[in-house]
Amino acid sequence: MSKNTENTAPALTADEKLTLQTAAHGVVSLMAAADPGPISSTRSGMAGGKALSSATGLVGHVLAEKPKGLDLGGSSTAGLADRVFTALADSVTLLKAKAPAEVENFRATIATITDAASRAHKGGAGPAETAMIRKITAALDNS
Repeated sequence: MSKNTENTAPALTADEKLTLQTAAHGVVSLMAAADPGPISSTRSGMAGGKALSSATGLVGHVLAEKPKGLDLGGSSTAGLADRVFTALADSVTLLKAKAPAEVENFRATIATITDAASRAHKGGAGPAETAMIRKITAALDNS
């Protein structure tokens, strides 16, 4: 008999869900921004978005919900990064407190997003994408 994880998963508030959603959707946006140009950034964004939808567990359930109040605003990549890096660190801290078993799932989901986005075009990740991946990983590791 399979275990129903929805009934055993900790309840997250709307704000906590929004933090996870901001982090994950923001990583997709950052990866697209790191690969400027209309075609390449679109490819990166689409690949990252598809990877985001493959998340499982509690993280997958939260990311599958329509984000209510998601605001990735900012007039620059730096402004977006400020929000996303904070959300990444806050997400890890939140999961450590409420669902420790989901921390690695969240990290793996973010890694899948960055990997998919960086492979979305010929030649693999360029210097800007590689730098962005390092910054995203550092934000995850600093929590």
